Amino acid sequence: MHNILVTGSNGQLGNEFRLVVEEKDKINKYFYKDVADLDITNKNDVSNFIISNNIDIVVNCAAYTNVDKAEDDIEKADLINHIGPKNLAEVCRERNGFLIHISTDYVFDGTKNTPYTETDETKPLGVYGETKLKGENAIINSGCEYVIIRTSWLYSSFGKNFLKTMQKLTAEKESLEVVFDQVGTPTYAGDLANVIHKIIIKNDKGIKNQVYHYSNEGVCSWYDFAVAINEALGHSCKVFPYHSDEFPSKVTRPSYSVLDKTKIKNILGIEISYWRDSMEKCIKSLNK
Repeated sequence: MHNILVTGSNGQLGNEFRLVVEEKDKINKYFYKDVADLDITNKNDVSNFIISNNIDIVVNCAAYTNVDKAEDDIEKADLINHIGPKNLAEVCRERNGFLIHISTDYVFDGTKNTPYTETDETKPLGVYGETKLKGENAIINSGCEYVIIRTSWLYSSFGKNFLKTMQKLTAEKESLEVVFDQVGTPTYAGDLANVIHKIIIKNDKGIKNQVYHYSNEGVCSWYDFAVAINEALGHSCKVFPYHSDEFPSKVTRPSYSVLDKTKIKNILGIEISYWRDSMEKCIKSLNK
């Protein structure tokens, strides 16, 4: 049996992970903590909690994810995306613990036109990507046992995300404009939660101290994703493609951030769902 700390437990992924655990794990003991009851940017708090509850596995779902706001809120983004993971990693090392950490496709600049592998050069375009990359490097350099999973375009039935925004807007509006020149793959947080749980159950040396990529299968633009959501919901909104430079933003987003998932599929022996199938699964759970 393991004592497992899940940080950022009230976010999209934390909530989906809780559902997976409730369904599949009657053996391990889980401690779900969000910023209100455990501040990962305070190393003393982290250390005290991990020691007093004999934690041996940490799943870090906490992140500062507002890409535009991060450009002005550099200090806070760095604290949550870099210092927090560093603290968790250092305490895990001191306690011989195992850290599973979630990172992002934003560590890349999006100039490739073939899917990014784990060994491709990182080159973030903004504060969000930079702070997430610093978090990755802090974990790797800490000497703890770790798994880092980079993911992309995360959505779920919880929290704020593109799918839920489109669900609302396509119901309210006659027409919408969505960028078509940013290409990647949506990821259903419920699918990612299942993968994290598989890593916990497997928990062997062969999968540790590695960076992995995980998203759903397939490729689309934000425009394609919006059209698919609109269709799946049966809404009559007209969705039009727009260039990203027609939506001024503080940060340049990667124009191509498809992730190559060969490594995680081979090491875990998993099949990954097509993005559209997972989107429909999520919509069904929203409609419940």
